[in-house]
Amino acid sequence: MKSKKTKAKAKPNLNDLRLCVDRGVPTEHVMDAAVLAMSENNSNEPPPLIMRPGAPVHPLEMALATPKRWNNGRKLKIKFLDGTSTQKRLTQKYAEMWMQFANVGLDFNGGASAEIRISFRKSGSWSALGTDCLLTNAFPKSDPTMNYGWLRDSSPETEWRRVVLHEFGHALSAIHEHQNPKAGIQWKLAEVYRVFSGPPNNWSKAQIDFNIVQKYSVDQLNATDFDAKSIMLYAFPGTLIVSGKSTANNTDLSEQDKKFIAEMYPKAAPPALAIGAPEAALASPAPPALYSGAHFRKAAAHLQKLRAR
Repeated sequence: MKSKKTKAKAKPNLNDLRLCVDRGVPTEHVMDAAVLAMSENNSNEPPPLIMRPGAPVHPLEMALATPKRWNNGRKLKIKFLDGTSTQKRLTQKYAEMWMQFANVGLDFNGGASAEIRISFRKSGSWSALGTDCLLTNAFPKSDPTMNYGWLRDSSPETEWRRVVLHEFGHALSAIHEHQNPKAGIQWKLAEVYRVFSGPPNNWSKAQIDFNIVQKYSVDQLNATDFDAKSIMLYAFPGTLIVSGKSTANNTDLSEQDKKFIAEMYPKAAPPALAIGAPEAALASPAPPALYSGAHFRKAAAHLQKLRAR
């Protein structure tokens, strides 16, 4: 009787780790991006900063804490800068899956005024984060705000779904799940730097820190609890993580993804708080000295005047 051979578990091919690159706004334009976000959607204005005696408040603090959500009910115009008919069809097919849950429309005949401009010719996979698309200093009108560097007509449909859902998640202002401050992933840093400095990413240490290691501030976003099934989480092998436990290769929207985007862009207006409701009566009084959105806009306008000189 022949003994049954155990099949060795295949090791992950680290050269297949194709990850999205965060397209952050250059520091000198962060305040401009925040003004655009607040103008697009009032709810993007972060809570006022408490001004303590003798402690200066820099407008950049508020700019970095500004979410990038589109106005609820907005119809986003989209333009393909290049690509085959198959690439365009599959992008539209999977992008529209978000629309089942979000009160946002997508017009794929956006033309010259398109907020989202898609290319397949640049390297890597990436997207501007939400309203950052509007910042022409970072994303000139003739340039893409979203790119699919490795998706081809012959790519498997599961890869199309995974990547397009992920990048349109960014376009709707969702962040990378592994950079969620509540994620708790502890990296084997030496191995992370070794792997991502090689192909296919070939990133510098600064790029690896920005795209993998660094976490967002809790004040910078509407962070939910960590979602191991989120489409915004990439598949990382356990060899990169202290616990040795890999993250899943998610190729579809999770239930939490659907809930999160429905809360960000609700299809029905939330119930209004009645006058005299306990929540209103118990609300704490505002601190006497605050750095508000109005202060921030004034500082940003002053900065623009200085630049124009």
